[in-house]
Amino acid sequence: MKKDVIIKIKSLIKKFPIGGDFFTALNDINLTVRKGEFSGLVGPSGSGKTTLLNIIGGLDSPTSGEVSVLNNLINETSHKDRALIRRKHMGFIFQNYNLLPVYTVYENVELPLILNKIDKNKRKDMVYSAVESVGLIDKIDSKPNQLSGGQCQRTAIARAIVHKPTIVLADEPTANLDSENSFHIMEIMRKLNKDFKTSFIFSTHDEKIMSYLKRIISLEDGQISEDKNNK
Repeated sequence: MKKDVIIKIKSLIKKFPIGGDFFTALNDINLTVRKGEFSGLVGPSGSGKTTLLNIIGGLDSPTSGEVSVLNNLINETSHKDRALIRRKHMGFIFQNYNLLPVYTVYENVELPLILNKIDKNKRKDMVYSAVESVGLIDKIDSKPNQLSGGQCQRTAIARAIVHKPTIVLADEPTANLDSENSFHIMEIMRKLNKDFKTSFIFSTHDEKIMSYLKRIISLEDGQISEDKNNK
């Protein structure tokens, strides 16, 4: 695999059992992603984009085919090793934020660093840097129920990027946000992509996100229907 290739998918098929039969969610997916890309899996609900994102993140397994992420064959990797890859090299942003309600912004963002056994003093600098990058220093001691939807999503972004991952996977990150907040969220992620060469892969059908993407990978009925550079 070439040095700058971080994801390579060959002949991927994913089937789910339904009753006595199978539903094919992904059919013959072939895809290569390079470091620093700002790309999106786009398509209507049921097109397979979230399933593909979950397989890239090691949260699901392919039925057949080959999926290599950061030189690790996901279909031949144990659950424990997948968890280690996610913890060290990936960040996740979900449409429902997935913040721990009893934790402050600081504590939510710090969690990946604790899991990665980062020294406490170093953690503090890393958390403050991540929270500052999303413009939430004034809310660092607040809990999620004291934040707006946009502030919760910014906290989720800070948590996703605090350990400077190689890949950030974002599943419909602006689905619950208004246009103004969506704009701010996308500007933050575009700056992080530019400053740190973090590779972002979105799953979305939101036109607001699509206008920011440098590469659009369109999915339809579980297949890639189009793969084009956007800018």
